[in-house]
Amino acid sequence: MAEQTAFADTHRDDGGKPDAAVVRDALGVGVAVGLSGFAFGVTSAGSGLTLLQTCALSLLVFTGASQFALVGALAAGGNPLTAAAGAFFLGVRNAFYGLRLSQLLALPRAVRPFAAQWVIDETTAVALAQPTRRSVRIGFTVTGLTLYVLWNLTTLLGAVGAEAIGDTDAWGLDAAGPAVFLALLAPMLKTTTERVVAGVAVLLGLGLLPVLPAGVPVLVAALAAPAALYVEGRRGARSAGEAPDGEATGSADQAPGEDR
Repeated sequence: MAEQTAFADTHRDDGGKPDAAVVRDALGVGVAVGLSGFAFGVTSAGSGLTLLQTCALSLLVFTGASQFALVGALAAGGNPLTAAAGAFFLGVRNAFYGLRLSQLLALPRAVRPFAAQWVIDETTAVALAQPTRRSVRIGFTVTGLTLYVLWNLTTLLGAVGAEAIGDTDAWGLDAAGPAVFLALLAPMLKTTTERVVAGVAVLLGLGLLPVLPAGVPVLVAALAAPAALYVEGRRGARSAGEAPDGEATGSADQAPGEDR
């Protein structure tokens, strides 16, 4: 009942955040992250992709972490199929974002396929921070539009200017995308389980990086989530099983006629 009440309050259109404040916050996120498309364009061109391939990735895929994972694995000499698989599994998270956003946005069916293209980390973060449905829609739309336009424009500029910049590793531009992703992800790790999953995934990814082909450590790191959830489930089942035993023991030890 409490969850239903909170859900209703989230969509109440009276009061809430001013539209100008929502637009300002959305523009801030869209501009800040959109400019990092330049780093992707440079990195993609440096990995051997053509200008057309680089721009097509930003136009059609439009999820920075997956794009950087793909071109990073290719640049390291990884198998294209392995690189694509790693990028795919990173992008799967957007499907789960979509499940939540579909409830918050409540868009007409005809609009949903187009809105799905903008379901990424940044638009989800801005939308979830809003108190009303109106502000959710404004935040999602402004962030998505700003980020999509800037990301694709700066991707083009980065790919065209890659030759003038030279070695992308020397500039550290290949780390810009993952750094932005981690900066957005870190504040969302609020529970112990979430932090454990993130920590184990990092250890697996970094530990296996020297011994496995490029792109494979990312796939293996994804196993951190089911492993941590399995351990937590076993712990919860054990705790649930101990409670009745404790109660039974207390009843057995109680002296006859003794009040509880």
